[in-house]
Amino acid sequence: MTAERTAPTVPTATYRLQLQPGFPFPAAEAAVPYLAALGVSHLHLSPVLEAVPGSTHGYDVVDHARVREELGGEAGLRALSRTARAHGLGLVVDIVPNHMAMSPRHNHALWEVLREGPKSPYARWFDVDWEAQGGQLLVPVLGGPVGEVLGQLKADGDVLRYHEHAFPLRDGTAGLPLPELLDAQWYRPVWWRLARTELNYRRFFSISELIGVRVEDPEVFEATHAKILQLLHEGVVDGLRVDHPDGLADPDGYLARLHEATGGRWTVVEKILAGGEHLPAGWPVAGTTGYDALRHVDGLFTDPAGAGELLGRYRAFAAPQTDRGGDWAATVRRAAYKVITHELAAETDRLTRAATRVCATSPDPVLRDRAPWALRTALEELLVRMRVYRPYASGDVAAVVTEEAAEEARRAFVVPEEGGAVDVVRELLLAGDGPGAEEFRTRFAQTASALRAKSVEDTAFYRYVPLLAATEVGGDPGSPGISPDAFHAYCARVQRDWPLTGTVVTTHDTKRSADVRAALAVLTQCPERWADVLAEVTREEEGVPDAQLAWAAWQTVFGLGPAAPERVREALVKHVREAGLYTSWTEQEPPYEEAVVSFVAAGPCGVPGERVAAFRDSLGPHVRANVLGTALVHLTMPGVPDVYQGTEGEYRALVDPDNRRPVSFPPRQPGEKDTVTAAALRLRARRPDVFGEAATYAPLTAGGPAAAHCLAFARSGRVVTAVTRLSLRLAAAGGWRETVLALPPGRWADVLTPGREFTGQVRVGELFEGLPVALLERVDDGGLMGAERADGD
Repeated sequence: MTAERTAPTVPTATYRLQLQPGFPFPAAEAAVPYLAALGVSHLHLSPVLEAVPGSTHGYDVVDHARVREELGGEAGLRALSRTARAHGLGLVVDIVPNHMAMSPRHNHALWEVLREGPKSPYARWFDVDWEAQGGQLLVPVLGGPVGEVLGQLKADGDVLRYHEHAFPLRDGTAGLPLPELLDAQWYRPVWWRLARTELNYRRFFSISELIGVRVEDPEVFEATHAKILQLLHEGVVDGLRVDHPDGLADPDGYLARLHEATGGRWTVVEKILAGGEHLPAGWPVAGTTGYDALRHVDGLFTDPAGAGELLGRYRAFAAPQTDRGGDWAATVRRAAYKVITHELAAETDRLTRAATRVCATSPDPVLRDRAPWALRTALEELLVRMRVYRPYASGDVAAVVTEEAAEEARRAFVVPEEGGAVDVVRELLLAGDGPGAEEFRTRFAQTASALRAKSVEDTAFYRYVPLLAATEVGGDPGSPGISPDAFHAYCARVQRDWPLTGTVVTTHDTKRSADVRAALAVLTQCPERWADVLAEVTREEEGVPDAQLAWAAWQTVFGLGPAAPERVREALVKHVREAGLYTSWTEQEPPYEEAVVSFVAAGPCGVPGERVAAFRDSLGPHVRANVLGTALVHLTMPGVPDVYQGTEGEYRALVDPDNRRPVSFPPRQPGEKDTVTAAALRLRARRPDVFGEAATYAPLTAGGPAAAHCLAFARSGRVVTAVTRLSLRLAAAGGWRETVLALPPGRWADVLTPGREFTGQVRVGELFEGLPVALLERVDDGGLMGAERADGD
């Protein structure tokens, strides 16, 4: 029997597991010994509460009071926790406060609302506009207009059925003729296409299958958090990851309430920070889930000049076509217009109604006499110019809804006087009061976050394809490179302000895993060679659907490397649907999609693809340098690193569902990256003081002809990280030559290659003799040698 060890209160490193029916709690429990030996302190679990049966992600919660039975139920979770603790590990759990599944037959609270209407005790749970649609909640599930599918709707006792869907009948309505029966309900089943314009409940982004939850209501908060809080207080769970706080009515208030309810447990939030944006200082959390770190780490291994040349090459490649993602800012703006007028039309309507009500009842005559169309136009023009996800009550709204944006928005009006609606909307956002003003500001913030996510992450990232590595959650494809100085400044700020924040380089939501992006970043060091390869493979190619897709497809197979063709095919079909230029999820164009599939099979996954594979192989040492450099920087920079399942070793994955496949424990073929990852994690576990809240971060500067290619820093004067950046450019310039790195005082042992020691100035070429990265530990101050295991054996 293994003696139970005490898990640290604050993680030193977490390991993300994607739970699903094919990988339940017992499977996670079986992986615990391996993960404990790897060096992490906590398992990071995807959502564990009851979800829609068969769900492979768990974000479609149906019951907050129960742990998911398909995963092993509460007994299974508690068993996992006991085994984890016996090996010195804790648990961090992903929670979903913003939404639940729109599945009445599984969601009891929603079932009761559909049965009893706004008088149901559960009606306060859901964000429904009962004043719209004649007081009926629209349920967009029908395959066609109701008149065409009426015969498929069946009353069965006190239940209305439509294929696999089931809905409760309002008391006293059973037995009515079907048309009258439908009119008598608190809900109205409608053609799914009506969701775009007619929906009267808040949803997650534009996903009608997920209905918004009003956790701003204290009773709803208590009901939806009771089980998680019980698990926390009983020591089953140690910390939380909060999914999508930007969708909430009041993120500030929610996080304050959560902090109090948990007793201040370690909590990180999935907050996507735009460039230059900082996490609200007053939020009582440890920090973000780490997409801001991802952007900075990726940027280190991207050549800014080469990225610019790659953009030029892309523009020339796609020259016969116009409006195909050659300018980032313009691409985002066009995508935002498309989303707000199409996918989020219902949300914009509701926001316009809220603005109209405020103006009509305002005691300020300046706000009155504004036509709804003018207010809608003003709202749309301001929203598409938002550069961050949303404003917060605790922040400066004027810094988010800027005067510059307002000036641009006014120009959208043909009649200048009508442009005054922009000033009205901005005034309501900045200082408006009176009936409905607070609701309007809340709706604006929620709509803004949905628009930003859908227009940037889910549309523009698939239209702007010069460098696919840059189109990542939290990224800035318009400025993909990060200088060493900018990276050091970011790390110093993190260590000072949010030392326990999360950091990531791969997640369940990344479009491409870190290893795929690391390979793609090498193209910024050889854009001319990439263009030559494309010219060769496309010279005699026929049946190319469009140049933009072709460029993205060839980069996809370059980044992914050898893989089953169906993985590439599925990712690229998703790519063109998300881009929404020739096909989409809701308006699919089979001829175009068939052309895409044929092109992928004959080109990137066919004989021409072998030329791209050979080109990738020729760049193998430089891909290796990026892969290992990304991993080591991530694991030793300020913050708490989260290792996504399988990424301790080579892990090449595309967008979900490709990146959510179960992985093997332990890995089948450990390699170099496994060695680097385990060494860094065990060092963190053994020396938490070196990396934790009271640690320090100090840049180290190399000297000599290749100094710019060495990125190095010291942690608390006890650990040094050094990595190679832009190695292809380095080789072209003649290598390291006389470049040296001055180490802090002391004797330094090589953690990755035991037996080597360094002092004073070290030649960088010698430091990187065996690997393109180095991890050093000072050993003249009582520190253990890096080769020793974290448990001291």
